[in-house]
Amino acid sequence: MAARTPLDISGLLVAWARGDQAALNDVIPLVYDDLRGIARRVLRQSRGGILPSSGTLAQEAYLKLVHARGIRCQNRGHFFALCTRVIRQILVDHARKQRYSKRGGGQLLIPLDEVLLGSKARGVDVEALDEVLAELAKVDERASRVVELRFFGGLSVEETADVLEVSEETVTRDWRVARTWLFRELGGSKTGG
Repeated sequence: MAARTPLDISGLLVAWARGDQAALNDVIPLVYDDLRGIARRVLRQSRGGILPSSGTLAQEAYLKLVHARGIRCQNRGHFFALCTRVIRQILVDHARKQRYSKRGGGQLLIPLDEVLLGSKARGVDVEALDEVLAELAKVDERASRVVELRFFGGLSVEETADVLEVSEETVTRDWRVARTWLFRELGGSKTGG
């Protein structure tokens, strides 16, 4: 059997967007290793509490995608951007469940290292990061997406530019704006409360 190309995957994604659920079932085996890679990157950055495995995250993402309606993926890059968002939401939901279980549970912390904030590594509650990204999205949706794709998805500047259909310079500029915003908002919440 010949290996599938990104064009085959894109064709299946188009079929899925048109309502062909079987196409998603055909796509997942082709991209499962990449999906687990996204989950592994996020989990490597996470600490605290009981974390799901990368396989569990990939499977939960798949289940959410199977039950989703009206999703449009233009290509492989857009599909992985969607998977990144789904995995982020699964982790946020997981952190909330932990927090609300047994006397508050543990917080799921993600270190915001020098790649993101340009400062010493420290942990931040994934829920706090999610809330700050939602606030940033109200002011600058694209900058929020840049953080999501680069930090949670591990995409490069070039890959992020491709997914968002903007120039690499725009991604770099948005990345700088978002880092400043996050540093101020998360730094202020750590010291101010």
